[in-house]
Amino acid sequence: MDIRFYMSLLLRRLHYVLLLTVLGSAVGATLALFLPTVYVARAKLVVESEQIPGELAASTVDVQATEQLSIIQQRILARDTLVEMANRLQIYAAAPGERAELLDADELVDDMRQRISIITSGGTVARGPAQATLVDVSFEAPNAALASAVANDIVTLILKTDVEMRTGTARQTLEFFEQDVARLDKELSERSAAILKFKEANGQSLPDSLEFRRSQQAAAQERILSLQRTGDELQDRRDRLVRVHEATGATQEVPLPQQSAEQRQLSDLQNQLAASLAVLSQENPKIKLLKAQIAALEPIVARQASEGLTDDQGRELSAYDVQLADLDGQLSFLADQKTQIDAEIVALQATIDATPGNAITLDALERDSANTRMQYDQAVANKARAETGDTIEALSKGQRVTVIEQAVAPQDPDRPNRPLIAASGVAGGLAGGLGLVLLLEALNRGIRRPDELTAKLGITAFATLPYMDTAGEVRARRLRKAAVVVVALVVIVGVLGVINAYYMPLDLLLDRVIKRISFAVPLPLTSI
Repeated sequence: MDIRFYMSLLLRRLHYVLLLTVLGSAVGATLALFLPTVYVARAKLVVESEQIPGELAASTVDVQATEQLSIIQQRILARDTLVEMANRLQIYAAAPGERAELLDADELVDDMRQRISIITSGGTVARGPAQATLVDVSFEAPNAALASAVANDIVTLILKTDVEMRTGTARQTLEFFEQDVARLDKELSERSAAILKFKEANGQSLPDSLEFRRSQQAAAQERILSLQRTGDELQDRRDRLVRVHEATGATQEVPLPQQSAEQRQLSDLQNQLAASLAVLSQENPKIKLLKAQIAALEPIVARQASEGLTDDQGRELSAYDVQLADLDGQLSFLADQKTQIDAEIVALQATIDATPGNAITLDALERDSANTRMQYDQAVANKARAETGDTIEALSKGQRVTVIEQAVAPQDPDRPNRPLIAASGVAGGLAGGLGLVLLLEALNRGIRRPDELTAKLGITAFATLPYMDTAGEVRARRLRKAAVVVVALVVIVGVLGVINAYYMPLDLLLDRVIKRISFAVPLPLTSI
């Protein structure tokens, strides 16, 4: 490698290297001087687990810590929240003696989101043991006091939002189950009322008394048969009595009855009533019927007792007439009894026939009531758990976010690193100059060394003479360089003038560019 040749090329192009180095140094020094100072205040929070074991009393707020923090972060970074925070804390207020910066809402929100950093780490991981969930909160500001104030305000918002979300969720859960219990209680009452109304309307044809009514029907049928046999016997006796009286004009030797037919009928009814009260209630239809019959016969018997055994004209009845009247009275009584029992059998049969349909309807009503009762019991149990969860969250005994370190005003700015920026400007200008020299030499395809002459043309030179520039060529070259510099300066000044006149004043533009450069690489907002 021909070191001397490359050194000569470098010396020949040294003015480019120096020019770009000076420009780079000027840019670096300008940025180092004018970039705004950025202070970063940091706070640290931790998510604490429930203070009461879940198997003893569980909270009704079932949400993972990372999910909860993600929701809180989105609420804090919402547009309305950021605008309210900026106005309340006077984040963009102008310093004494400076002009206030006018930002529209969109620019303000974007800038606030770049300044705020909420980083979540730890928590439950797919592999490995669970770690504590930590939250790092930081805010960037031009001065240390504002950075710490805003960072602590963000911490306060996180704590407040966490409490509001958990207590609000627990309260909503409790209100839901309270409404559910009230609804099911009303529905259960309505179903119970419907069952009661149905039983009252169909009290004589319910399935639980079916066997009793069947036994009553069988007993009534047996009584019909007994009355039929007794009636046949009485009718036979009457027929014999009538035949004997018609044939002989006399009666059989029977003692004169001491009681009339109504009296014996009343006595029989009273005996039946006493026997029935031993097995039936006062409300039984049969008891009511016997009482009605007794009440109807008692005035007749009382009147007969006062009048004696006489006919309607007051004549004393003969033994034949008394016996015949007694038999006729017994037959009439048996006929009445049979008619009543037949009606009772028909009524019992009607209730027996209606029982299967009533049983199906009643079973459906009771099944719906049982299902509603089961839902009601479950809702009451859920309400009790919701009340426990609401109490836990109200007393802050569940999962909660607490502060480990409050944000304090930093002593030193976080950025910019002014010496590094200045050194980077110098290094960048030098690298740019060397790169430009390399680019120019790479684009130059001319022959400048004997070795290149031999390599490209295959000619071996005996000697080489350097090119001697004339005074005119030197002046022309210098004029061209000066013209290029002047044109560049004119173009730059013209462009800056147009921008200042038609787009934005240069001081505001420079301030905005510096801020954009300052926050060009924002910290990530979250990491879970």
